[in-house]
Amino acid sequence: MTRDELTALIRSRKRAKGLTWTDLAAQISEGSPIVTTAALLGQMKLTHEEAANAANALDLNDEAEELLAEVPYRGSLPPGPPTDPLIYRFYELVQVYGTTWKALIEEEFGDGIMSAIDFNMTMEREPDPKGDRVKLTMSGKFLPYKRY
Repeated sequence: MTRDELTALIRSRKRAKGLTWTDLAAQISEGSPIVTTAALLGQMKLTHEEAANAANALDLNDEAEELLAEVPYRGSLPPGPPTDPLIYRFYELVQVYGTTWKALIEEEFGDGIMSAIDFNMTMEREPDPKGDRVKLTMSGKFLPYKRY
């Protein structure tokens, strides 16, 4: 079984059982539902205990359970701008605000990057009379570039 095949199977079983990603995350891990969902979609790994919980929740075999605990090959999007409208909006945000974020981070922290490895993210629904809003909060460790 390939990781892509496992992801398709997970989506199918999730749908057949009428579960949400949040439901699954609660059954699998006490950690972030974002990280758990990313793992189920092939972008993060689960601990062996979490992989066993996922296999139990989704009726997966031992091979699938092992794959869930392996370090994945990350980067699920094809090259070029994404075509899915929701994902494209994130690409658009980076195109429009990327240089601003870079300038402000460097001004505040110096020459370096915000880690996507030592990283936390939360997502919330923010009620608004004009239509609910999506609130994402991202927090990444600052890693300065070293000079030799």
